Amino acid sequence: MAEQQKKAQEQDLNQLLKVRREKLTELQENGKDPFQITKYDVTHHSMEVKDAFEELEGKSVSLAGRMMSKRVMGKASFCSIQDVQGSIQSYVARDNIGEDHYKDFKKMDIGDIVGIKGEVFKTKTGEISIHATEVTLLSKSLKPLPEKFHGLTNTDLRYRQRYVDLIMNADVKDTFIKRSKIIASIRNYLNGQGFLEVETPMLVANAGGAAARPFETHFNALDEDFKLRISLELYLKRLIVGGMEKVYEIGRVFRNEGLDTRHNPEFTLMELYQAYTDYHGMMDLTENLYRHVAQEVLGTTKIVYNGIEMDLGKPFERITMVDAVKKYAGVDFNEIHTLKEAREVAKEHHVEYEERHKKGDILSLFFEEFAEEHLIQPTFVMDHPIEISPLTKKKPENPEYTERFEFFMNGWEMANAYSELNDPIDQRERFKAQEELLAQGDEEANTTDEDFMNALEIGMAPTGGIGFGIDRMVMLLTDSAAIRDVLLFPTMKSMGAAKNEANNAAQSAPVEKTVEKAIAEVKETYDFSNVEVEPLFKDMVDFDTFSKSDFRAVKVKECEAVPKSKKLLKFVLDDGSGVDRVILSGIHDYYEPEFLVGKTLLAITNLPPRKMMGIDSCGMIISATHLVEGREGLNVLILDDKIPAGAKLY
Repeated sequence: MAEQQKKAQEQDLNQLLKVRREKLTELQENGKDPFQITKYDVTHHSMEVKDAFEELEGKSVSLAGRMMSKRVMGKASFCSIQDVQGSIQSYVARDNIGEDHYKDFKKMDIGDIVGIKGEVFKTKTGEISIHATEVTLLSKSLKPLPEKFHGLTNTDLRYRQRYVDLIMNADVKDTFIKRSKIIASIRNYLNGQGFLEVETPMLVANAGGAAARPFETHFNALDEDFKLRISLELYLKRLIVGGMEKVYEIGRVFRNEGLDTRHNPEFTLMELYQAYTDYHGMMDLTENLYRHVAQEVLGTTKIVYNGIEMDLGKPFERITMVDAVKKYAGVDFNEIHTLKEAREVAKEHHVEYEERHKKGDILSLFFEEFAEEHLIQPTFVMDHPIEISPLTKKKPENPEYTERFEFFMNGWEMANAYSELNDPIDQRERFKAQEELLAQGDEEANTTDEDFMNALEIGMAPTGGIGFGIDRMVMLLTDSAAIRDVLLFPTMKSMGAAKNEANNAAQSAPVEKTVEKAIAEVKETYDFSNVEVEPLFKDMVDFDTFSKSDFRAVKVKECEAVPKSKKLLKFVLDDGSGVDRVILSGIHDYYEPEFLVGKTLLAITNLPPRKMMGIDSCGMIISATHLVEGREGLNVLILDDKIPAGAKLY
């Protein structure tokens, strides 16, 4: 039955597309091709007409927009036109526009772009409208819009086809208008404070200034590898060295990491640097900036996000990271003096750490695990450990900690600020420590930027600096649930990836290559000559012990990145029991969550729950691992979809 309905819908759609193209052909044959029109004189927009009705009543205006509804009633009709400001009704009568033009009007479709010229009046029901004297088809819509009452609700399709989303959902357009106003308000405030807006390179030889894995590319003209910037910091500090005392940049940065509700691989960052101030100066600036933007764009300093009110009008709380951990985890790191003690307390509180982590790293893990979620109201978390702050000045009275803060709202990190490190000798040591981490496998560690070191050696004034996540700020101020809701065109997995790969290969290949050759070249080949696998276990496991492990087929209902973790994915699984099972697996380096949704995997389902990042993980997803040139490769075992959830595997 469902299949028959689907086929019927497809047939109806094909017929609609056919009819619209036939209408276009008829227009073109009659010398009325709308695509030959190059301009239209628009005198007013919809809201301008409504707001100035008393002044405009009885006067002639011309508007243009998309026809969103049409009611044909014999010799007179009504239609609704949507423009950038909203929508307005038009009354179209045969006697006013002429018989031939009225026939053309009746053939127009919902979605067509039209120009309306006529007098402003008010209908008997009190609706401000345009009494049309002229209707011009400006562009023919060859595809129908989503049906009126349900609109465009498919989230994935909304993100992929934002142009349709903007047409159908007025609140979406409002969000992006507010986004533009927020960024303009930030600029106005900073310009008024004497800051200079600048632009720095996106293509860089050394991507530094943040802990993130960069995208890499190759510049053919120089035959040299470049990276896309992950931060704005190091170039802006060069400008402070050059004597520009207050600088800022609002721009895109790129981080080769996962997708979730708060992360997109390209996002908008604002960084600013001010000479002769410190991180306390940055706190004052942040507090004043947020208040200014909220008041100017929203008209209030009280904002509501997901039903929770946050007050930007009150003084922002200021707390050290050590005190935050003491407050929310009951652990006082002032009393913990060695790495051994830190590891012991981490084990007691089930905080996962890695062998390379030092005492300061473990403090940071405690903060992420126990404190972050409580920081709903605007809060500055100050004095981070030196291990996680490679570009920050030490606190003179306690060199284990730095003059750094992160700004939190709604449990999210909204900004990150330092009293900037301007000691070139100390900075070189910090870079050296970062390179050691890189050698230990931390792909997000920085490398030494020699030109930046040269700038520091010339001399940089004491400086305060801060980085703001603009997208998260817009999310909060527009009550948007996900970062994709505030990005006009978020990064999405390609539709028909194999086709795209073939096209890309064909475009980059020499002209004489055929598409068939290009497709053949993009097929993945496997070279097993340099693959290493672990040796087989020599210890025997008896069949009774093995049979106690319950291997089951599980269907992935949901999959998302675990907040605060770079490696963990959280699976919500159908294991055939009727109760959702949650399993966490450290495979985010190899798989994006959206790829795994709907897949059938293999899991051990009778392991005791294990806390990971504060979440009970009930089982283990099975993967196969191997080594290639010293780097681990991993393939999760994906089963045939025909295997039902809960099927036991032997």
